[in-house]
Amino acid sequence: MNITPLDITQKSFRKTFRGLDSEEVAAFLALVASEFEGLVKELNTLREENRRKSDELVEHRGRERSLQETLVAAQRASEEIRESARKEAEITVADSELQAEKIVQGAHQRFLRIVDDINELKRQRVQFEAGLKSLAEGHLRLLEAFREPPRDEAVPFAAGRKKLAGDES
Repeated sequence: MNITPLDITQKSFRKTFRGLDSEEVAAFLALVASEFEGLVKELNTLREENRRKSDELVEHRGRERSLQETLVAAQRASEEIRESARKEAEITVADSELQAEKIVQGAHQRFLRIVDDINELKRQRVQFEAGLKSLAEGHLRLLEAFREPPRDEAVPFAAGRKKLAGDES
């Protein structure tokens, strides 16, 4: 049964011969109605506050759910970025290793060319030295062939002729 403050104030009692003092009953009913009205207002205020809190709670739960979803998405994105960075690093390292291998091969080939060039220069030097030695020896033989005998051993030209002429006789 729902009793309102108005029900309490409008309640009338039968009068009896030795009944209650009607003013005292009326005053008590007014007091009860006033207290009851205060309780009803407080109840309505608490219900309204409860409704607002429930709405806030629903809103906070929605935000919490949204934050959790955002956190999960951020974690996934972080993992994807981390994985992508790892793969990119692997590719970079592989490219660097390949480039380093090409550089090493190029340096090795250049080294081999330089060694071949050095060997060729050594061969040319030996060949040049042999040719120069041969040329020098040839010139030395020519010089020795055209060298005049020393003067004290030489027969004077005129005496030599006479001697040569006397030998014929």
